[in-house]
Parts: sequence; C-alpha cells; structure tokens
Amino acid sequence: MDFETAGQLVLQTLNRAASQDASTLKPAEQQLRQWETQPGFYSILVAIFTNHSIDINVRWLAVLYFKNGVDRYWRKTAPNAIPEEEKDNLRKQLIGRFDEPFNQVATQLAVVVAKISRLDCPRFWPDLIPTLLEAVKQPEQLYQQRALLTLHHVTKSLASKRLANDRKLFQELTNGIFSFVLRLWNEHTDTFLKQISCQDASMANSAELSLLALRVLRKLLVHGFNQPHDFPDVMTFMNLTFFRLKEMLACRANFPAGNQCKELVDKTIIVLTKVLLDCQHTYPMFFIGFIKQSLEFATTYTFTEASQQISFERFTVNCMNLIKSIIRCDAYRPAKTVEETKNPQTLAAHKIKTEFFTCATLHEICKRLISHYFLLTEEELHMWEVDPEGFCVDEGGESFKFSLRPCVEVLFLTLFHEYRETLTPFLIEIIQSTQGMTDVENMSVLLQKDAVYNVAGLAAYELFDDINFDQWLTSQLLAELQNKHPRFKLIRRRVVWLIGQWVGVKLSTDLRPTVYEALLPLLADTEDTVVRITAAQTLKICVDDFEFKTVQFMPYLESSFELLFQLLQQVSECDTKMQALHVMSFVIERVERQIRPYVSSLIQYLPLLWEESADYNMLRCAILTTLIHLVMGLGSDSVSLYSFLLPVIKFSTDVTQPPHVYLLEDGIDLWLETLHHAPAITSELLQVFANMPALLELGSETSKTCFNIITSYLLLGPKEFLQLYSGTIVNACTSHLGNDVKPEGIVMALRVMENVLKVFPVEGSEMFKQLLPCILQAILKGDDYSMVMSMYLSIYARIILQNERFFFSLLDDVSIQWGKQSSEILGSLIDVVVEKTDIITQTERRKLVAFALGNLLCVNSSVIQEKFCGIIYFLVEVLHDVCRSESGIQSDYLVMSEREELEDEYETEHDKRRRRLSMKDPVHSVSLRDFVINKLSACQQLYGQPVFESMMSTVDVEIVQQMQQFVK
Repeated sequence: MDFETAGQLVLQTLNRAASQDASTLKPAEQQLRQWETQPGFYSILVAIFTNHSIDINVRWLAVLYFKNGVDRYWRKTAPNAIPEEEKDNLRKQLIGRFDEPFNQVATQLAVVVAKISRLDCPRFWPDLIPTLLEAVKQPEQLYQQRALLTLHHVTKSLASKRLANDRKLFQELTNGIFSFVLRLWNEHTDTFLKQISCQDASMANSAELSLLALRVLRKLLVHGFNQPHDFPDVMTFMNLTFFRLKEMLACRANFPAGNQCKELVDKTIIVLTKVLLDCQHTYPMFFIGFIKQSLEFATTYTFTEASQQISFERFTVNCMNLIKSIIRCDAYRPAKTVEETKNPQTLAAHKIKTEFFTCATLHEICKRLISHYFLLTEEELHMWEVDPEGFCVDEGGESFKFSLRPCVEVLFLTLFHEYRETLTPFLIEIIQSTQGMTDVENMSVLLQKDAVYNVAGLAAYELFDDINFDQWLTSQLLAELQNKHPRFKLIRRRVVWLIGQWVGVKLSTDLRPTVYEALLPLLADTEDTVVRITAAQTLKICVDDFEFKTVQFMPYLESSFELLFQLLQQVSECDTKMQALHVMSFVIERVERQIRPYVSSLIQYLPLLWEESADYNMLRCAILTTLIHLVMGLGSDSVSLYSFLLPVIKFSTDVTQPPHVYLLEDGIDLWLETLHHAPAITSELLQVFANMPALLELGSETSKTCFNIITSYLLLGPKEFLQLYSGTIVNACTSHLGNDVKPEGIVMALRVMENVLKVFPVEGSEMFKQLLPCILQAILKGDDYSMVMSMYLSIYARIILQNERFFFSLLDDVSIQWGKQSSEILGSLIDVVVEKTDIITQTERRKLVAFALGNLLCVNSSVIQEKFCGIIYFLVEVLHDVCRSESGIQSDYLVMSEREELEDEYETEHDKRRRRLSMKDPVHSVSLRDFVINKLSACQQLYGQPVFESMMSTVDVEIVQQMQQFVK
C-alpha cells in the first residue's frame, strides 16, 4: 500500500475515532492501536496534523496519538521502536512547523518536540536549538510565538535531566543562549509596556512573548549555572527582576478583571517571584547580595496598607515563601555563636537578616499577620455556611507553596521559631488583650479573637513555658464553649481546635475528664457542623495522646461513640466520613474490648456505607481500617460480623478486581486479624483462601502477611485447611526457596514448613518430600545466610526427631539421586550441624537440633560411632544453654510449667492456639537433660559397654566431666 492510500485510510479512521458514537469510536480506536507499531504510521500522522485544511478535531487527535507514540516507541530499546530512518524524517518535518494557527495543537506540537529533544538532543538532533533561535528572530508574530513556545518546552524538558553529562550539556546550552534570551525578554517587555499607553491591539501578543522568554530564562538560570556570580548577565537579570516586578505590579491597574493582558501580567509576576525563590533555593550564597532587596520588596508588598491594592493572592504567597526561605536557610545561619562562624558569607547573610528583622519590624509583621491574614475571609465564611464539610478539609502537604492560609501559618511559625524571644512577650500581650467578655454582635471582634486563638494554638510548643493553659482553660475557654450564640460558633470551633493543639503540649492529666465532658455537647447534632467535625478531630487527638488513660475516658465512652456514629451518618462528603471513621477507629483501638457493648449500631451501618462508597476507594480503605479495630475489639465475638466481613475481605484481596490496588494492603491486614480472633474454622473462612495463590504470585510487600495468614489457617483448622490447600502451600514454599529470593522470603516459607511439621509430624514430612532434597543440598553446601541455615537445620531436626523412618528413607532416595552412600550423606549432615553450632542463635532451635542429634545416638551405624565425639560436644553445649541449677538440681528452663498454661485475658484466639501447640512441642514439653540421659542409656545398650566406652574415650575429658555433671 502506497503512502497516499495509507494516509487516506488513517485519516478516515481518525475521523471515526473523533466521532461521539461509541459504535463507531471503539472499532476505530482499536484499529489505531494496531497501527501504532507499523512503520510509516507516525509519518502519516505528521502529514495529517500539519495539514491545516483537515478538521481541527481530527488534527488534535492525530497529534495526541503521535505524542503517545513518542512516549512508547521513540527510544531505541523500546519494543517495536520507530525505525531510525523514519525518525530522521519526522525530526525534519517537526522542526519546520511554526505556523500552526490553533493554540491547542501548537502546544501539543511543542510538547512533542520537547519529548523528542530529551532523548535525541544534541547528539541526534544538533540543529534543533539553532533552528529555534533563528525562528524566534523572524518578524512574523505567529511564527515567532510558536518558535518561542517550542523553545520554552524544549528548555523545560532538557533542564529536567539529572545525569552529570546531561547537566554539563545544559550548562553549555545556557552559556550559548542566555544573553540572547535575556535581550529578547527585555525587548518584548519594553514593547508591551509601551503598547499599554496607546492601547495597541497587539500588546497581548507582546505580553505572551515576554512571558515565554521569561520562562525560558528561569529554567536556564536555575539549571544552567554552577557559579552564577561569574556571569554578568545573571546579575543583570536578577536586578532586572525586581525592577520588572514593580513595573508589572503597577500596570495591573490598567486592565479590568478577566482581561487577557491582566492574566498574562499576573502570570509574569508569578514567574518573576519564582525566579527569586528558585535562585535563593539553588544558589543561596550567590543570593546573599539580594537578601536585603528581597526582604524589603516582599515585606513592602505584603505587610503595608498601600500595597494591598495592587497585590494578589498567588503573588502574596510567593512573597511570604521568599521571606520564609531566607529565614530558614541553613547557609545564612551561623554556628551556636557568631564568633564560631568561619564563613564570611554566612556572617554577612546573618548580619543582613539581623539588621532587617528589628524588633519593630517583627512586631509589625506579626501584627499584620494576625490582624489581616489570619482573619477568616468573606469567602471562607460563606463556604462555612454553604459547604461546612468542604470548609473543614485540611489541605496539608505542601499546600503552603500555593494557598494563602497554610502559607500564612508556615510563615508565622517560621518567624516565631526564629525570633521567639522577641515575639513571645508581644504575642502574650495580644492573647491577654482578648480575654474577658466578647461582643457577639461585633463580627470584626469575633474574627480578631479567632485569629489570636489560631496563633496561640499554632505556637503551642513555643509557648509551653509562657502560658498556663490549665488556668486559661478553666477560667476562660470552657465558659466560651458554653456560649451558644449563633455567631459565637466561630469561637467555639476555634477553642475546641485550640484545646486539641495544647492537649499533647501542656494539659494536666486531671483535666482530661473535664475536656471529654466539654466535647460531648459539641459533637451533638444540635451543634454547627463545622464545630462538630472539629470537636471530633480534637477527641481523636485526646484519645491518641501518650497520656491518655482509658479509665478516665470510660464514663464518656458510650456518649462519645454514639455521637461520633451520628456524625458519621449525617455528614455526606467522603473525606468527612473518613475523618469520622478514623476517630471511631482510634477510640476502639484505645479502649479495646470495652467497646463491645456500644458497636452494634456501627456494625449495622458499615455494610450500607460499604455499598454507598463503591466509587470512593479511600473511604473503603477507612472502612477496612475500622473493621480491623472492630475485630480486635470484639475478639472471638467478631464471628457475628462474618456475613459482611468475609465478602469484604474476599473483594479487597481479589487481584482481578480493579479496586484491589487501593484496598489490598488493608484487606490482607483485616484477613489476618480476622483469623487471629476466629474461635474455629468455618467453610466460609476456608473459601476466602482461594484468593491466596494470586496474591503469592504478586511477590509484593504483602508476602510476609500472606505467609502469616497461611500459618494462622494451619493453627485454626489444620486438617480441613490442608485437605483443600496443601498443594497451594507446597507451591508457595517451593517458589520462595528459589535462588532469586531474598533470605527473608526463604525464612518465611521455611517457617510455614516448620509449622506444618509441628502440627502433622508424619504427614508433613510426606507433604514436602519433593522440597527436602534441595534443603539438604543447601545444608551440605553450608554457605547460606545464618537465619536460613538455622531454619534448614530446624526442619531436618524435626523430621529426625518426629519421623525417623521417613528421614532414613529420604536419605536412601537422595543417595541414589546423588550417587553417594547414605552413610556418607548422614556423616556430612552431622559435621555441618556440629560446625554450624554458632549459627543457630535461638536457644529453642539449638535444643531442637540437640534432640535430633541425641535421637541419632540410638541408630546402629558406624557413622554415629565416628561422629560420637561431635554429637556429645554439641549436646553438652546446649545443656549449658538450657539448664538452670536450682537447689543442686539441673532443670530445663524451656520446659513450660503449669503456670504458663494459664490463659491471658488479652490473648487472641491465635495466641492461645500457638501456646497450646508449643505446650505439645518437645522443645517445651521434654527436658533435654532427661532426654540425653535416656538416649545415652539406650546407646549404651545398643552398642554394648565395651563399644560405648570406646566411643566415650574419643571425647575430651573436660567435656565428659561436664556431661557427668548434667546426667549424674
């Protein structure tokens, strides 16, 4: 098929793919996906999206397919990579297209060129940058704008490369074009400012060109220099930045809101402030010369009345972040004393900061923050009324970089932490001025008090020694919580938040019940929603605190849990329901089994909430977390939840369900907790295990929990479990004993094998018969990680001790496979055990291996006679480990007493099962001393006295004497 015919076919398919009709759209998309890997497909796409006569929607779709193709197939190493010859042709076609009339397509084209440049420039595309620079010089405005747009995206893409060689290349690029782009920016900026006065129709174009050039300069500055002070043009650019900022701020008033030029001016101002922020962060020492200028500029436009008329939120945020960055910068911070600081630049920076942040300046900034920026705005108050749940959403993270309120809070904390001695008396005075009665009719007074209480909460850790919070709480704050005036809800909400800030800082234990009592009315459905949500968050902080005492909270448990449940039902937003669930989870976790009488309503509601949250995976994660704590609190009574609980576990851990990406980890934890508290095995619990094979194949971070689940099933219903899933267990262990598995993974599999052998000493050996030769080979090789070797030896010790006939049968089979005598293999095994005695660090495992060696003493074999000395040596060493002398009698401390059989009320059902199994284990039920005495006696009878004495003569006299001390 020739190029023209193929092009027509692709064009027709793109037309169908742009259709709104699903029956036409789906087959077209499928066909395009099949063509993605065909040579020539991307050349056809270029021909289509560069043809301006074709419908814009089709062209838009073509460029998107091209961009996706670059991501997938441009790299040489990619499967079905685009041929090199075609790539050469594509690069030539793309670099000459600066006449695209539609902005959306032009932007995508620029992004495509940038993506390719990141892979090919400069080695395979040396003419890209020179071509762009020539195009930028063209007089035609559209051509110039498209070229500069492409240069911006290319620069941004190349700047993101981090390898040393790539960074060197970008620095060379910067050296070559920085001066040109700086001159270009100045020219377009000057043109724009001149055009404003005469209202030239093309001023928007000049503003856009200026902005694009500035964005290129920003990337060049931040990533293109090692020592920027060596380049005069960088100093020129930095000085121009302050000058241009003032010009742009002044000209904002010339444009009405929504005007295109005003939007471009605002974007320019934001980028200029980002230049200062980036430069300070990347080159702190170079920036020292601009610290004073930056602080003067930022404070003037942020903390003076005159500047409020010309600034805007994002600009204010960047100014505040600039102040914060300068204050926090470690490079400007001297050592403990200024005299100890050796770097003159650090001293210079510190001096500039000290001279600027005088007591008067700090007081003025702090006063302005509290009286202006901390006040709730009209928009926030309106949101409180129309969307209270949205009002309560905590932005968190790095929102201070973009949002005003978190930015204000971070700046205040930075100032207060750095200049605590200066600001503390000032802040205490402000807090004291708000005490006493408040005029509820005066909204400005209420807002001011809210702001003051806000800073008192934020600075709680800094004000620890300066405020008696107990006294403030009892004398003022509790009374304010009882003021039910509709407008006073602002203060009720702030006071309950304030208590939460101080709980973990300085609140006496005796006042905790008072706080719980004060919180209950604020959780009631008669209270404002914002106040209720804030009270719930404070309750969580109280319950999660280190000094929380369950006994103090018990009188309020029923009421608080009921009120939290009402809140959970009555709020509608996913985030708010998650918050309420988390609070309830913390309460359940802290009071444990004492929650049982109060959870019936929640248990009945959770299935409905689970169904309603089908499209909200994070809410379902919160439900899973709540269920985990519920199961822990209910203990064996969690059986009552199974009709809801088990389907939830099955769904959450089913890797064929798309939501498993979000739910899997919590679902597996819930599964394990459910098994730990299950009183008995059920068919429904067994059915859930059908999900396990797919989970084990994932090989993810959940493997440990998966093996713990297997162990839990083994202890819960061993017979029923292994009847159904013994093959799955063997496969899981086999896959985790491979060469490419980490030691931790091998140990997990071996522990499962060990538990099977504990539960079924005879059947377990047969179950793992195919794996045991590999383990024996690893033992004899002897170079495994110590914990793995210890587990290997434990496995064989159990088989020798509990299923001796199988062990010798296995030796015979292995000897045939390996072409060796079974006696030779047995001798090598005993040698490894004796040599690796120090590797087995756990006393229980050392005793188990000693049992196995002691058991071999009763085997009539020349190998045992030959290795007798080593066996006795090992037995004596372990006897020293496990025996304690009491009144002259040697006793084995690993043998559990009757006292240890008593159940602990805090034990889970799993703990009880594990303890009962341990009680049956020879390690904890048989005295090693008695065992050794019996085996030595049997050995003496087996070989006869002369032979036995001859064997004993091979043992060191001192070891014999030590043995006699134990066995006498």
